[in-house]
Amino acid sequence: MSVLKGLQPQSVFYYFEQICDIPHGSGNTKAISDYCVEFARARNLTYIQDEKNNVTIFKDASEDSVSKEPVILQGHLDMVCESEDPLFDFTKQGLKLELNQDIITAKNTTLGGDDGIAVAYALAILDDDTLSHPPLEVVFTVDEEIGMLGAVDYDASALKGRRMLNIDSEEEGYLLVSCAGGTTVNGRLELQRQPVRGAGITITVEGLLGGHSGVEIDKGRANAAVVLGELLSGLLGVSSYALTEISGGTKKNAIPKMATAQIVLPDEDRCENIVSWIHDFEKLQKEKFATTDPGLCITVCTEEECSRENFSEADTVRIVGVLSHTPSGVRSMSQDIDGLVETSSNLGIVKSELNTVDIVTSVRSSVETEKQKLTDQIAAVIMDQGGTVQIDGVYPAWEYKKDSPLRETMVSTFVEQYGREPVVQSIHAGVECGLFSEKIPGLDCVSFGPDMKDIHTTDESMDVKSVARTWEYLLRVLEQLAKEQ
Repeated sequence: MSVLKGLQPQSVFYYFEQICDIPHGSGNTKAISDYCVEFARARNLTYIQDEKNNVTIFKDASEDSVSKEPVILQGHLDMVCESEDPLFDFTKQGLKLELNQDIITAKNTTLGGDDGIAVAYALAILDDDTLSHPPLEVVFTVDEEIGMLGAVDYDASALKGRRMLNIDSEEEGYLLVSCAGGTTVNGRLELQRQPVRGAGITITVEGLLGGHSGVEIDKGRANAAVVLGELLSGLLGVSSYALTEISGGTKKNAIPKMATAQIVLPDEDRCENIVSWIHDFEKLQKEKFATTDPGLCITVCTEEECSRENFSEADTVRIVGVLSHTPSGVRSMSQDIDGLVETSSNLGIVKSELNTVDIVTSVRSSVETEKQKLTDQIAAVIMDQGGTVQIDGVYPAWEYKKDSPLRETMVSTFVEQYGREPVVQSIHAGVECGLFSEKIPGLDCVSFGPDMKDIHTTDESMDVKSVARTWEYLLRVLEQLAKEQ
């Protein structure tokens, strides 16, 4: 049964609910890509589907349009998959939508409004022959949430448009006109295990807010993997121990909300002192993050005697050394734009396997040299501990365009509809506009979208009335662009 039936604009919410019923997490986009292809085929629209599952759909201008220059509508097909239900399978199950007082959420999971709403908007426009618009080139990319991989490989040679509306922002009334570039540092430590007997302790850092590493990185929120790294580092000054397992975070661009480690103390008599030290450490962390993460909690479970295959004490020191010395958080603020983060990093994932530990860090900066400097610094930390490094997910910064007719049109249209000026801004989070600007010389681009909160978390929500207003705004912009020679 439809949860969103009856909401306006009806076509937008129809397609959004269709999208939510199709599993479309990053790396699992074939089904949603094929859905868009079948949509185009059913309407005799020209389309291109590449081997990465990126989809481009073309539509002729409306009969009343005088503009010959196409407009690109762009969004991404994939979503961040986070769940509070351990049995929920994002690869097989559709989302369970909930509606409460004009706020849409998904039960126990992320909603995927980022960026399902862009796809819904675009499909609704393509499906309606009564709307006024220039020629349209609708571009749906994949795997944006794991490094903009679809956009990196996208062949833009078929695109004729030099004006692009990117619908991948989360705050109504804000027009995004530039963003930071980024890269991903994938570190790996090759380790050996050996049997160890002693007292077992499981340590869990939890109760944190987390959030998007580009949007919330400046809010001073605790990073569970970083807190755990500090704890394990301090613990080495109290007693030697061997690490059995460690994990924290699931997405490189999400601030980890939980992290856990299992250790074994060869000297079982030290267990009580260790537990007491951890409780004291927790008190300090609660004070430090009382405002940003009031729910911070460190739980400790002990096992009097256990026998496990552990990393050696020397390898434990190597792992802790990487965790405790990897820069994470805001590194510098912009000197040109008040309140804008210039450079940051996010230790997003740490995970142990049988003989390896992987540490994944996302780096962002609006200054290319600073991005490279921080990337090199993180790589050096890993290599100093004998690890290997792979760099991927590199994307350029989207630089501010001083002369932007598209921005002028969107500002004037906004004022006409809302009776006030929009906020024209630059952000620290990465969007695909930088990659498209690099591929399409002279591209004039603006990013916008309806109100969404807590994206990339299980509290993600989308405002129905804001979706409706933004829909009206999008149609007005297209109508205005259709009138321009």
